[in-house]
Amino acid sequence: MNPKIRIVNEEILSDNWYVLKKITYMSEARDGSWNSQSRESYDRGNGSTILLYNREQQTIILTRQFRIPTYVNGNETGLLIEACAGLLDKESAEDSIRRETEEETGYRITNVQKIGEAYMSPGSVTEILHFFVAEYSSNMKVGEGGGVKEEQENIEVLEYPFQQAIDMIQTGEIKDGKTIMLLQYAQINRLLDPVLRQQHILIAGPYRSGTGDNPDLIQRNIELMNDTALQVYEAGHLPVLGEWYALPLIEKAGSQQIGDDIFNRIFHPSSVRLLKHCDAVLRIGGPSQGADEMVNVARGMGKIVYSDIRDIPRIV
Repeated sequence: MNPKIRIVNEEILSDNWYVLKKITYMSEARDGSWNSQSRESYDRGNGSTILLYNREQQTIILTRQFRIPTYVNGNETGLLIEACAGLLDKESAEDSIRRETEEETGYRITNVQKIGEAYMSPGSVTEILHFFVAEYSSNMKVGEGGGVKEEQENIEVLEYPFQQAIDMIQTGEIKDGKTIMLLQYAQINRLLDPVLRQQHILIAGPYRSGTGDNPDLIQRNIELMNDTALQVYEAGHLPVLGEWYALPLIEKAGSQQIGDDIFNRIFHPSSVRLLKHCDAVLRIGGPSQGADEMVNVARGMGKIVYSDIRDIPRIV
C-alpha cells in the first residue's frame, strides 16, 4: 500500500446496479503535510475486450448497440460501434472474452492473444480492461450472436474491411476508446499484413529474342536467368525456368535445331504448364514476345507478377 495515502472513510452512495462509493482519504504533500480529499469511485468490476481479425480477407468484426450514457452526451442515436467486450463475471479474462465473443458475435474462437490491460477512466471508475486479439474465420461461426436475450442485449454484428475501420476513426464514426486502441494496435503492429510464405516463382526473360539464334548470345540470356534464379532462391523462394524443364525434353524428343517442329511443340507449352503450378512470375531482361506472353497468362490466372527482383519479399 502507498504509505502516503490513508483511507479515512468509505460511504456507499448507491449499490443499485454496481457500487458507487464516496471515499475520503488523506494524502501526504511534498512538504510533509497531510490533506483531506473526497472522491467518488464507481466499482463495476473488471472487463475484457477483443478485436477479431481475418488476415486473408483483410476484415475485422465489431458490434453496434445502444449506449444510454452516450445518448445523453451528444450521440444522437445512442448507437455505438465498438469491439466485443464484457465484464469478467468471476472468470479469468481469457475465459470471459471467449464467452463474450460467442455470445455477442457468434464466433467460437480458438487462439486468443492478450496484448495488455488498462484503466479506462481512472478518475472515477475502478475497472481494469484486458485487451485481446484473435483471428477468426467463417468455420468458427457457430451462431448468430447478438448477445444474451435474458440480459436484454440487442447487439448487431458488423464486419468491416480493416482499412475502412481505420478511416472511421478519422470520420468520427468510431468513437469508442477501447475500439480505437485495438484498431491502432493492429495498425501499428501490422497485424493484418499477409503472412510471408515461400513462393514458387517462374523466371521469364528472353531466350532467343535479339540473339539471331547465336548460341553464345542465347547462353548469355540463360546465364542472366540463372543468376536471377539464384537471387530468388537466396530470398527464400523456389525459382524455376521453363528452359530447365523444356530443353532436356526437347533434346530427348529428337529436336535437331532451335525452332523446328519438336522445339516449338515443347518449348513454350512447357512454360505454360509450369506456370499453372507457380505462385508468381518474375519478368527480367529485354524484349521478348514469349516472356511478355507468360506475364499476360500469369495475370489472367491471378498470379503475382514481379518486374524487379527487389520487389520480391525476403523470407530468410
